[in-house]
Amino acid sequence: MSRRNKNTNQYKNTISFSQKDFLPTTRQEMDILGWDYCDVILVSGDAYIDSPFIGVAMVGRMLEKMGYKVGMIGQPDINGPDDIMRLGEPKLYWGVSGGSVDSMVSNYTATKKFRNSDDYTPGGKNDKRPDRALSVYCNLIRRYFKNTVPLVLGGIEASLRRVSHYDYWQNKMKKPVIFDAKGDIIIYGMGEIALEQLTRAIALGEDWSDIRGVCYISKEPNYEYIQLPSHQECVDTPERYIDLFDAFYDNNDPITAKGLCQPVDNRYLIQNPPCDYLNEDEMDANSNLPFTRELHPYYAKMGRVKCLETIKFSIMTHHGCWGECNFCAIGVHQGRTIRTRSETNILAEAAYFNKYKDYKGIISDVGGPTANMYGYECDKKLKKGTCDNIRCVDADRLCRVMHVDHSRNINLLRKVREVEGVRKAFVASGVRYDFITADKKHGFSYLKEMVKHHISGQMKVAPEHTQQHVLELMGKPGKQTLIDFKKMYDRLNKQEGKNQFLTYYLIAAHPGCEEKDMHELKRFTADELQMNPEQAQVFTPTPSTYSAVMYYTELDPKTRKKIFVEKDTKRKEKQKQIVVAKDKFCSGFAS
Repeated sequence: MSRRNKNTNQYKNTISFSQKDFLPTTRQEMDILGWDYCDVILVSGDAYIDSPFIGVAMVGRMLEKMGYKVGMIGQPDINGPDDIMRLGEPKLYWGVSGGSVDSMVSNYTATKKFRNSDDYTPGGKNDKRPDRALSVYCNLIRRYFKNTVPLVLGGIEASLRRVSHYDYWQNKMKKPVIFDAKGDIIIYGMGEIALEQLTRAIALGEDWSDIRGVCYISKEPNYEYIQLPSHQECVDTPERYIDLFDAFYDNNDPITAKGLCQPVDNRYLIQNPPCDYLNEDEMDANSNLPFTRELHPYYAKMGRVKCLETIKFSIMTHHGCWGECNFCAIGVHQGRTIRTRSETNILAEAAYFNKYKDYKGIISDVGGPTANMYGYECDKKLKKGTCDNIRCVDADRLCRVMHVDHSRNINLLRKVREVEGVRKAFVASGVRYDFITADKKHGFSYLKEMVKHHISGQMKVAPEHTQQHVLELMGKPGKQTLIDFKKMYDRLNKQEGKNQFLTYYLIAAHPGCEEKDMHELKRFTADELQMNPEQAQVFTPTPSTYSAVMYYTELDPKTRKKIFVEKDTKRKEKQKQIVVAKDKFCSGFAS
């Protein structure tokens, strides 16, 4: 019997969900479960979507598996007590998250215009997520629950703002978010092991201050940890902020990292070293948790959430990214070491989709932060941790120890296509084209698989720019790599008889980029790529990125030399318009 037909009958049943299949978000649901209280209540800037792609849902299901009673409050009304009080007070702690996206990034464009839509809010209207959601929710809790149990902050907003950081929207250096939010503890990064250890410690009344992967406020310094520049030093002297960020960035690997101690006024932020990463078995176990992959009925009656259309039938194959683009914070939040799920576990998830009535055999994405990092890692990094002062990949250079190998990814994609019920499995996650060209043994075969089976009419790549000095500040590969990749892509499409094209993510107004650089980018897209870009995004200085450090200090962090930074909103928009203009060469072009 062929693999395709082997388990035909196993997944024919369809299922529907009721509120009792979710973690409770109302008092009525608690009553149905026979609960008088919750051990932990999770508060989020998103509506309650029970999906492995939603961090707060993963936290809830992990705690449920540990035996704790967990309640969910998504997007509480901040103008009164009804929402935040509807489940009562938790026995152990509040878990507070700004949501799947930093609330300021979610609420505002790069030119600081308010976004009218929100993909994580029912109905799509952006009217439920407050600015600086972490601080707002913590203040809301403390307003109605005096002397309450600890407030544990988590998620990307907490993780990326855990030390002093530049805030683009206020244009100022901000204190670590735990101070502004008046929280008690931060679990940073993915933090799965820290979550388990911290919850058990609080439940048992034990000291949790040495648990890896947490931050907290202390009245006394920890002199065994690296002493960071104080918050006031970062405010007063831009170069001290670079010193802080260098130490912060270099101490994110569980194997090599040391703890950090930063003076903030008359107190101290203490960041313990990061917790260990999950191994493959643990990754698989978390993926097996009983997610409904649906929007909770309490929120569904308010309208659909757009993000569910993409994530419901998508598969996350791995965590982490070692690409280290300077404008991206994935490496700081998820880590720079790849942790993969097993092929068996991924295939089981693909087969499980058949249980859903609305599954049409289309898997929206098989990937991760960078799709083609699945299935290989640097042996040296796995044993000794990330290197000091050496990146796995830099402009036009892959570390000679990092052997890119797409073979396991190729085999996985072939097996996914063989799963009963799968009509099409797309790879919509970002793909590093420079890794494809670098893999002389399997790169061509991987791209052939993508072109033939896993692209929906277009493949999205992210060169971001073409001027070498800008690319170096971005941490992106040179333009020749893109030219080589495009030739390979076009040749494969021709061989396969496909009419698929490339779309390009481009960034305007990144530190180091002037209007003349955008004119050169425009020239390159016309002459070399034979296309006219229809969209580009203005650079946003998000917390915990080197590009944000450049924007704030107007210095190259490597050399400490002055660089040009465009800070005028109108001129930023002009840079964008140069590259998306319909004519081949814009007026005012200077050769």
